[in-house]
Amino acid sequence: MAQVQGSKDCGNSPKNKFAQDVAIALECGDAEPSAFSEDVIWENPSTEPISGKGAVLKHLGTRRRPKSVTVQHAISHGKVGAASGEVTFANGQTRRFCHVFDFTSAKANCVAVVRSYS
Repeated sequence: MAQVQGSKDCGNSPKNKFAQDVAIALECGDAEPSAFSEDVIWENPSTEPISGKGAVLKHLGTRRRPKSVTVQHAISHGKVGAASGEVTFANGQTRRFCHVFDFTSAKANCVAVVRSYS
């Protein structure tokens, strides 16, 4: 598992923490299936949109595993959220990321759409 440094934005906000946790899972290639709706859509810059929970989880298994993940910001408001940060790989290469989430409800505990940027 990657070394993770979380955002200070998550202190008293379970919704921000959920956005952060999903972003970390996307970057590390290991997510809880319950984080996604059955018909989730992942819009990713490196592939065509990925539709369905099973397809998203399968794609996560192909992701390059980082050595570390730093989440700089995790925010949420109503049915939307976002998390941004940087990953570092074993070879020292770094990549910035931003994931924008549409949640299934204002509870912000299940992702309907992910739009990822690198």
